[in-house]
Amino acid sequence: MKPSLVIVGLGNPGDNYKRTRHNVGFMAVDRLSEEFGIGEWEDKQKFLSYIQEARVGVAPVLLVKPKTYMNLSGDAVRKIVDFYKIDPATQILICVDDIDIPLAELRMRKSGGPGTHNGMKSLVDTFGEDFARLRIGLGQPPQGEDLSGWVLSAMQADEQKAIQESFDSLSGLISDFILGS
Repeated sequence: MKPSLVIVGLGNPGDNYKRTRHNVGFMAVDRLSEEFGIGEWEDKQKFLSYIQEARVGVAPVLLVKPKTYMNLSGDAVRKIVDFYKIDPATQILICVDDIDIPLAELRMRKSGGPGTHNGMKSLVDTFGEDFARLRIGLGQPPQGEDLSGWVLSAMQADEQKAIQESFDSLSGLISDFILGS
């Protein structure tokens, strides 16, 4: 199946990162998998990613969780773009955590810079700024807290609950995005 859209969740591989703030992109794609996924996740070494086919309405979609660490996300996505010969500006949607948005707020953008996010820096270095992203708010770290340590630490129960509740609107956002609304 050639996907009309590739939805990539950003995160770090491995169980030690599974519940961290920096992995909410993976969490979003897992929720989309529950809603739209077809079959099981597959470990595809040629894409340096776990992938799953999905269908949103009639649109074929590929869900992706790169196995590279965050700062090498562009390498994995490049392999998929090249293999399927897709246009990053119109056929990729990146799900990514964002500290500049209040906790659990979701915002779609068609393009933009990477900010302080290393995964986004890797993607912008690879594709430029013209690709869509769903920004998932983490809010700001507590004053004096090291940013890197904070995003790589596990979410508190109330943060996890807020994020999961915000994901209740994901399927509608993705459907609207695909339909061009």
